[in-house]
Amino acid sequence: MRAFWAHPARSVTLGFVIVVLAGTTLLMLPVSRGPGAEADLMVAAFTTVSATCVTGLITVDTASYWSPFGQTVLLLLIQIGGFGVMTLATLIALVVRRKLRLSTSLAAQVDTRSRSLGDVRGILRRMLQLMLAIEAVTWLMLTLRFHLGYGYDWPTALWHGLFHAVSAFNNAGFALYQDSLMGFVGDLWIIGPVCLALVLGGLGFPVLRELLRGRRPGTWTIHTRLTVWGSLTLMVLGVATFWVFEAQPGGTIADLSPGGQLVGALGGGLFPRTAGFNSVDYGMITDETEAITMALMFVGGGSAGTAGGIKVTTFLLLAAVIWSEVRGEPEVVIGRRRVGMPVVRQALSVALLAVGLVITSTITLMILTDLPPLDLGFEVVSAFATVGLSTGITASLPPSAQLVLMVLMFLGRLGPITVAAALALNTRHRHYRLPEERPIVG
Repeated sequence: MRAFWAHPARSVTLGFVIVVLAGTTLLMLPVSRGPGAEADLMVAAFTTVSATCVTGLITVDTASYWSPFGQTVLLLLIQIGGFGVMTLATLIALVVRRKLRLSTSLAAQVDTRSRSLGDVRGILRRMLQLMLAIEAVTWLMLTLRFHLGYGYDWPTALWHGLFHAVSAFNNAGFALYQDSLMGFVGDLWIIGPVCLALVLGGLGFPVLRELLRGRRPGTWTIHTRLTVWGSLTLMVLGVATFWVFEAQPGGTIADLSPGGQLVGALGGGLFPRTAGFNSVDYGMITDETEAITMALMFVGGGSAGTAGGIKVTTFLLLAAVIWSEVRGEPEVVIGRRRVGMPVVRQALSVALLAVGLVITSTITLMILTDLPPLDLGFEVVSAFATVGLSTGITASLPPSAQLVLMVLMFLGRLGPITVAAALALNTRHRHYRLPEERPIVG
């Protein structure tokens, strides 16, 4: 049994399971619930999975159902989930024992996507420092806005600033308002810092580390190029399409001023990148916006960060494969660098598994409920991509359907990690080659 869990991917999975069980137990305590809130195991479990997997889907109002203690538990679960259970365990091992065991180091390597075992120790320190620094700056900006702009007293402003800063950087999407951030739809001083934090968290730590080194774009690694330029492209497309469809008469941001529409479109275009906040009612968006949002959620953000989805690099690698095939090139080349076939196979495997999981789960929810298929598909993609956006149907789903979403959130947070790790660590080399045959494709 010990040898079974020594596998890094299995260790990460076990770590998240333990955190989910502990979080559910804490949220079931009477001190975790607000006045009048009844004990409900399903609510506690669903909320814990959503927080640990930094998703943001909820079945109850976070501000009223959970007490300050319960909200603090959620904040810790979000931080742990975003940073990575095994990464946090590695840091604890460094502090307590001043050394790393090989199995712990391997598990941290899986969760941080570091390229070698030797750089795990330094990466973890820099990861923690960077995370706390970005959260602290966001916390300060939001606190000042809540206090000076909305008249919150200092304790309330500090708590709201801290909670939303941590939730934003970790792409969790939990908010202390019943309507998420809809009350701040046109407020750049709230939406702006939240968007900046979620983008930085969604880029991934390897990319942030390379950017902080001040290297010129021409010297970036392929991973950084794909993540940065891919993320920028998707962000521009997301903001532009949201503004086009939702600024029309009857749209969710049509009644705002031109500046307010721009801020509303900024949130509408960036929040689907696995952030989970919403500054408009997604139950009122157009079908076009809903479909585009689903696509943005499915792609997600950067690898080794707090974002979900199949990741930008996976999506662009598949696009490069198609482009190379169309041009008849024997190898996949990006930025004057050849991409190895094992990486291509990993990208194909992760994407196809994700597509299969989303389709299967959507059909399952269609069997379990009578809700519109498009809304169910939106909910499924949101759960799998650990986004947290909803058209408002989450609480009305039966327990069986909520259980499906819980599994999706768990697989969405760990699936790409464990699948990629298993493919990378379980390579087998044959000492012979079988006869080749070419089936008809297309």
